[in-house]
Amino acid sequence: MTRDRQQAAARAGKRIAAAIVAAGAAIMIADYTAARMHVLGDARRIAELQRQTQSDASFAPKLAAEQDRITRVRRARRARSRSLAVLLIAASSAFVASAKWLVVLDGTRLVVRIIPLASLRARPVSPSAVAEKPSAPTPPTPELDLTFVTRVVEKEGRSKEAAIPILQAIQSHYRYLPDEALKRVCELTDVTPAQIAGTSSFYARFRRSPVGEHVVRVCHGTACHVSGARQITEELRRHLRIPDGADTDPARMFTLDEVACLGCCSLAPVLMVDDHTSGRLTPAAAAAALNIVHQTQPA
Repeated sequence: MTRDRQQAAARAGKRIAAAIVAAGAAIMIADYTAARMHVLGDARRIAELQRQTQSDASFAPKLAAEQDRITRVRRARRARSRSLAVLLIAASSAFVASAKWLVVLDGTRLVVRIIPLASLRARPVSPSAVAEKPSAPTPPTPELDLTFVTRVVEKEGRSKEAAIPILQAIQSHYRYLPDEALKRVCELTDVTPAQIAGTSSFYARFRRSPVGEHVVRVCHGTACHVSGARQITEELRRHLRIPDGADTDPARMFTLDEVACLGCCSLAPVLMVDDHTSGRLTPAAAAAALNIVHQTQPA
C-alpha cells in the first residue's frame, strides 16, 4: 500500500472512531436523561398500586409485575451502559492508534526520552510529594479498650458454658465481636478459639465486622416483599454505595440489614433506622427517609 493510501486509511479510521465516540456518548447521555425522566413516573405508579393493594389484595400480582418490569428495565439499561462503555473504550483506542499512525506517515518524529533506571533509584522522594498524593479517606480505627472484657469475664465466669453470655455482652458493648476482644476472652477463660468461631457463626445476631453508626433494617416479610422490599434494598445499597458482599458503607455510617419482620405489616414496605420506623415507602422515599433520620441525629 502506498503512503497516500495509508494516510487516507489513517484519516478514515480516525474519523470513524471519532464518530463512534460521539455517537456512543450521545446515546449514553440520552439514555441517562430518559431514565431520570421515568423515575418519578415509575415511583407514582408503584405508590398507587401499593395503595390499591393495601385496600384490595387482588392488585398484588399487578404490583409485583410492575416492580419486575422496572427491575428488568433497569438491568437492561445497566447492561446497555456497560456495552457502550466497552465500545467507547475500543473506539477511543482506535482513534489514538489512527492519530499516531497518521503522525508517523506525515513524517513527524516522536521523540521519547529514556531515563536511566539508576537515576530513578538514586532520586530521593520528598515527603511533601508523598503528602500531596490524594488518597481516599478511611474512617479512623480507635484503640480498643479491653477492660470491659475483663469485667465481663469476672462477672460471667471462666468456664466454657459462659461463652454465649460473654459474647452477648461483648456484642452489646462494642456492637460487634472485635478480634482483639475474642483473643482476650480465650486468654482469660477456658473458651477455645474453635468454640468462639462456631458460636459466633451459628447465631445470626453476632457480627464479626464493625457496624455502622446507624443500623438500617429493611423488612422482607411477606407483606413488605410483595410491596417492593427488594427494590428498596437495592436502591439503598446503590444510594449508600455499599460494595457487593458487604452490608456497611465505606464511611461506616450505615449498616443495611434484611430482617424477616418488623411487625408493621399494615405500613408495608417498612424500614427502621435505629429506633425510627418509616412505612409505605418507595425506593426514592426510602433513601430520603434515610437522609432525614441522619440529619436529625444530635451532633
